[in-house]
Amino acid sequence: MFSHDSVWAALDALAARYSLTPSGLARKAGLDPTTFNKSKRHAQDGRARWPSTESIAKVIEATGASFEEFTELIRGGEHPFLGEYLQQPKSIPLLGLAEAGAGGYFDDAGFPAGQGWDIVQFPSSPEDAVYALEVSGDSMLPLYRDGDTLIVAPNSSLRRGDRVVVKTREGEVMAKILQRHTPMTIELLSFNPEYPNRSFNTNEIDWIARIMWASQ
Repeated sequence: MFSHDSVWAALDALAARYSLTPSGLARKAGLDPTTFNKSKRHAQDGRARWPSTESIAKVIEATGASFEEFTELIRGGEHPFLGEYLQQPKSIPLLGLAEAGAGGYFDDAGFPAGQGWDIVQFPSSPEDAVYALEVSGDSMLPLYRDGDTLIVAPNSSLRRGDRVVVKTREGEVMAKILQRHTPMTIELLSFNPEYPNRSFNTNEIDWIARIMWASQ
């Protein structure tokens, strides 16, 4: 159903699909970061405010989503993460990305293990297997900044273009864009053009997990 609520819900869903908050989505589209804030969705007198067609067009262009994808979200089409995104918060493990390469923090499948993890609240259902990594440094600019929190899902299926966290068998942990994944090789693109892209043989990789969402 095409309505004020469904259009705003579609923008929230699109942001979640591309691992962004509504503010992050607005920034990515070249808009004021507050453009999609919940406080902007109604006037002070309670009248509904709609996102402009120009804003929607900029969002579609910035994310690479199709107009059909956006209209499907308006109609309430299936979105693999939106239901989780709207769940009540629960406690999930949190670790600094810079610390993640040290031994003992993960099991062989890339799930949290051992001691040293903090706790953060995140809206997800009890059966979800997710954890959080805190960004440090500038290697992921301009998409992720120092202090942002990445929500990582080891069980999520992967596809080209996904944002991922990768741990090598030598203990290096990095967040990149999955460019190519074959039985023999993994090719990764850097967020920050000042940092090199990376390529590995699959036997050099300990685990790879998809970034599902980020707080920005």
